[in-house]
Amino acid sequence: MMPIKAEYIWIDGYKPTAGLRSKTKILDHIVRSAEDLPEWSFDGSSTRQAEGNFSDCLLKPVCVIPDPIRGEPNVLVLCEVLNADGTVHASNARARLRSIADQYSNQEAWFGIEQEYNLYKDGRPLGFPEGGFPAPQGEYYCGVGANNMFGRELVEQHLSACLSAGLKIDGINAEVMPGQWEFQVGPVGPLAVSDQLWLARWIMCRLGENFGIEVRFKPKPQMGDWNGAGAHTNFSTKAMREVGGIKIIEEACQKLQVKHAEHMKVYGAGNELRLTGLHETCSINEFRYGVSDRGASIRIPVYSAKNGRGYLEDRRPAANMDPYKVCAKLMETICGE
Repeated sequence: MMPIKAEYIWIDGYKPTAGLRSKTKILDHIVRSAEDLPEWSFDGSSTRQAEGNFSDCLLKPVCVIPDPIRGEPNVLVLCEVLNADGTVHASNARARLRSIADQYSNQEAWFGIEQEYNLYKDGRPLGFPEGGFPAPQGEYYCGVGANNMFGRELVEQHLSACLSAGLKIDGINAEVMPGQWEFQVGPVGPLAVSDQLWLARWIMCRLGENFGIEVRFKPKPQMGDWNGAGAHTNFSTKAMREVGGIKIIEEACQKLQVKHAEHMKVYGAGNELRLTGLHETCSINEFRYGVSDRGASIRIPVYSAKNGRGYLEDRRPAANMDPYKVCAKLMETICGE
């Protein structure tokens, strides 16, 4: 049989914002699940995950999907990072989410994450002329036409690639700033939404190489009168989705208010540049929730309010947030006593 290319993908130890790394392992057998794959090592001293005098770290496969770029039977392999002795590495936020997801599994938490991002070429946002600025925000959001849309070919390729790989992409749309787009993952459970978001980010960055386009997940990619980029996180439990769940949603909002400062610590680096109270945000120093309020910290969708059940939208997470940390924090605050 033909050799199988398995792209091992992991999250590095860079701070304040971690990045993605990957390398290819050649196998001589078909891969159907993570159990079919061996652990592998890497040089942690080159990813800020180890010292040079003891640099080996381990990659433990945890999620496998078809490779939509190389094609089947090749695979993409998301990995957890372990120390050389097999213990959980300090940069491995997935391990903690696994524990919390198990603890509150009876509440059947669902997540949907709306990932905003910006496309750059030659050091400036797509749609920005050299040495100047495009027309003000207004006609770019969900727009059409070459004068408004920038990067659509890459965005469409990314959507097709994610769907062919089996990721739960719920939709895409152009956002408010030129060259700014969004894709949505979910609704699925906490580990699934986090794994799939990281894999979708990797696929987007990898496809961007083919176009010479850089993908940025910064909360405020362009200073001035331009929208920032977030990762709005939709959350519900079984009780929220059942009749009378609106009461549980409101109680969750009150819990989130008490823990606002704690959440902001894990909701992304540089988020204070985005959460100013302008451009459809609430100030980072304020917390409020409301029905259909896109200027609130937590928006209760009008659908949830009218039907008396549903979900809430946490609008605070930045585009560069780690979904493992955000999902863990939401479950801790809302599902705990």
